[in-house]
Amino acid sequence: MSEEPILITGVARRVGLHLAHTFLDRGTPVIGTYRTPRPSLAELEHKGAELHQCDFDDETQTDALVKNILQNHDSLRAIIHNASDWLPEKAELPSAEIMRRMMQVHVSAPYQINLALEHLLEASNASHADIIHVGDYVSSRGSKKHIAYAASKAAQDNLTQSFAAKLAPKIKVNSLAPALVMFNPDDDDEYRRKALDKSLMQREAGLDEFQHAIDYLLQSHYVTGRVLPMDGGRHLR
Repeated sequence: MSEEPILITGVARRVGLHLAHTFLDRGTPVIGTYRTPRPSLAELEHKGAELHQCDFDDETQTDALVKNILQNHDSLRAIIHNASDWLPEKAELPSAEIMRRMMQVHVSAPYQINLALEHLLEASNASHADIIHVGDYVSSRGSKKHIAYAASKAAQDNLTQSFAAKLAPKIKVNSLAPALVMFNPDDDDEYRRKALDKSLMQREAGLDEFQHAIDYLLQSHYVTGRVLPMDGGRHLR
């Protein structure tokens, strides 16, 4: 991997935390964002991660993040848009606010960041630079319980195609669409059984599988404008 930094949004837990640790352990500098302070961030900082608190639902915070990166870095190897929000329609919020928040976090913020940091990716010393949007399996199927979320992830997939066309050939832009990466500790046995039964593989993908998919997209010199599914065969159930 290049010694140029990778910007990863949402590094405080789960997938983002794993990605940040893996790249740091490989010697790749990481610029990480988080919305809520967590104890897990201390170890990332100890390893040398450059961390920024940023709530992507707040456009002014996104502006401040971009300004800071532009002031302190001359190039980027990649941007991995992992930060996410997940509001069901039954949330105690007006439906218009749920949709606004989903679109802001999953579409507007990545759009803003991609445009603002484009020239840092163009300046990469690597043969190519990358933008990866972490999407969701539901972007191609919809969701009865998370309509706004699914719609925003579908819009994010379209963002992938548009930026791939705009930024080629120096910058590749792809999306990863996982289904079940890993359970949360408080998921009960009934939920786990139903979730596992949705795929042919009958198991979680796991953090290493997610890392492998990210590495594939970063290492490819040819694949761009694609949504890479990681769903354990759900489409065949």
